[in-house]
Amino acid sequence: MTAPSLVASSEMGCERRSIGDQLRRWRQHRRLSQLDLACAADISARHLSFVETGRSLPSREMILHLADQLEVPFRERNVLLTAGGFAPVFMERSLNDPAIKAGQQAMSLVLSGHEPYPALAIDRHWTMVASNRAIAPLVVGVDPTLLVPPVNVLRLGLHPHGIAPRIANFAEWRHHLLSRLRHQINVTGDHLLAELMKEVSSYQLPGTTGNTPAIADELTSVAVPLRLMTETGILNLISTTTLFGMPQDITLAEIAIESFFPADARTVEALNRLAQKS
Repeated sequence: MTAPSLVASSEMGCERRSIGDQLRRWRQHRRLSQLDLACAADISARHLSFVETGRSLPSREMILHLADQLEVPFRERNVLLTAGGFAPVFMERSLNDPAIKAGQQAMSLVLSGHEPYPALAIDRHWTMVASNRAIAPLVVGVDPTLLVPPVNVLRLGLHPHGIAPRIANFAEWRHHLLSRLRHQINVTGDHLLAELMKEVSSYQLPGTTGNTPAIADELTSVAVPLRLMTETGILNLISTTTLFGMPQDITLAEIAIESFFPADARTVEALNRLAQKS
């Protein structure tokens, strides 16, 4: 068995920059002043200034400490360590690697245990890595090309040939997904996500302006529902996102499980009927 790889590449395109320059870019990305970060990290602003200008080289522990204060993703912490002259510490393994079998089992347990309600697992670029059986009835009629692995969930949901034509509150749901993606880009600085944002933002549901009125009721005041038209009627679903707690592996840290719950009794009955047919 080959040894797990250690990531040392940057999504922010700054792998050739000095450690001080990279820390400054992350601080500015988080919209923090040197004083703000210095206070949060319990170090002097003078020392932080020296680190950012290259007059002082930070230790391995200081790099990780500042990265923690800046909420730098694990993948990028490896980049910072490499720039500082240290070995990366966060490993990235394939989901098929036996070393993270416990993570696989936990993911399968959550997905299967959620049936007959839909649930799926996605990676950092919204690529579906696993799903339960309740997802299949929801993608009936989707263009087969969108279901060829690797399946991107945002494309599947927003493309005119995906499930978009069957989303009753498409404008509302689209805004919700794009807001999540925009926040993710702000947090990670991932240029691939930025490209994905440009792509899916350009999609338009045929025959609409993309600005249909949002549906207002008690549910929408606390959550954005997915109102999906199916052969059994409109399903009213709300979703939650589950992350692995304190993972030390990049792959697990970047996996999110999206679980959909019925928002009314009629949807409960409909999902049970769909499960019996599948």
